[in-house]
Amino acid sequence: MGLGKTFIGSEKLIQLNNTVNLIVCQKSKIDDWFNHFNDYYDCSLYDLRIDLFGFLYDIPHPDPRFPIIGIINYDLIWRRPELLKLSNFTLLLDESSLIQNSTAKRTKFILKLKPKNVILLSGTPCSGKYEHLWTQSKLLGWNIKKSTYEQQYINWRLLDLGPRAFGPRMVRIVDKKNPYKNVERLKSKLRENGALFKKTEEVMDLPEQTFINVRCKPIPQYKKFLKDKIIKINDRELVGDTRLTLRLYARMLCGQYNPNKLEALEDLINSTNDRLIIFYNFNEELDQIKSVIKDRPISYINGSIKDLSNYNNEDDSITLVQYQAGSKGHNLQKANKIIYFSPTEKCEDWMQSIKRIHRIGQKNNCFYYKLITEGTVEEGIYRALERGTDYTDELFREEI
Repeated sequence: MGLGKTFIGSEKLIQLNNTVNLIVCQKSKIDDWFNHFNDYYDCSLYDLRIDLFGFLYDIPHPDPRFPIIGIINYDLIWRRPELLKLSNFTLLLDESSLIQNSTAKRTKFILKLKPKNVILLSGTPCSGKYEHLWTQSKLLGWNIKKSTYEQQYINWRLLDLGPRAFGPRMVRIVDKKNPYKNVERLKSKLRENGALFKKTEEVMDLPEQTFINVRCKPIPQYKKFLKDKIIKINDRELVGDTRLTLRLYARMLCGQYNPNKLEALEDLINSTNDRLIIFYNFNEELDQIKSVIKDRPISYINGSIKDLSNYNNEDDSITLVQYQAGSKGHNLQKANKIIYFSPTEKCEDWMQSIKRIHRIGQKNNCFYYKLITEGTVEEGIYRALERGTDYTDELFREEI
């Protein structure tokens, strides 16, 4: 992450010199890719397109003198069946980790495509979970069945989820203590099929990173909720009648319902006039965070809006980023400070968020402030993230 994958991928695409080229990316990155080609290449030599509606119908025989570069997002591509008629083209997937799920419509569609060349770009192709690498391996040209892949490289165990009408329900999960086998052979096979693994520190020198824990006291209602599974707070009744809702509301009691954390956040904001990036999870958290920001310009990246005008133009701006919408693919290195209002449970989102400021163009040391509610689920989440794993229901069960 932070190594300029956009530049590397576009250069390789141009070098391969195919008449038709297809770039698949997140919806939020379409304009970035379009502007990248306009800024760094002579686009009078290319037919640059977005969305690709009617991609094959209006140009049945592309002119080789003006190669097509089409840009489409992951959520739209499987709705364009005409793309299955393409052959001998270059396919570039930005953030290829988005095809980890072999049952997703986007993944099934992309695996049916017939490219001549494939370029996969990702800083976290599987977040250390090798069971999620099969789809990308297959796309690279490694002709191995999913069942064979899993048998050779993954250690599975059966988990009993309890009785049901027709007997106990068993599910297969990766063994936590010894998850993988034949790892060196797996890496070797990936290299044979074109995978190149590089860490940032192996390629370039970037400024130092410092992580700072800012500890906050929990509210009394937290322990009561874990004990009784129900509580009323701020005129809202929280009922943890399932393990999922218990974990969800426990996290909320650490964040949006915790005035001690909001006070700590306000102190951090008031301690500097530098640009700040704040990561959060829930919409209710966004409202609480905005309530403690006084007279500072705000930018947003979330599921409803992407507005970076204040981030780009104001030195004292604060950019509020929701993990799922903004942890990947955004260049925020004008800032060198991130505040984590609450932790994500997904290791990939955590790893990606760190690199939003620690990347090419960063001149200053980077500081990361983790607001942690003491003695709560948040401590367990951060322990899991620092180990490189997701925080799961199984871990939550162990802690309570």
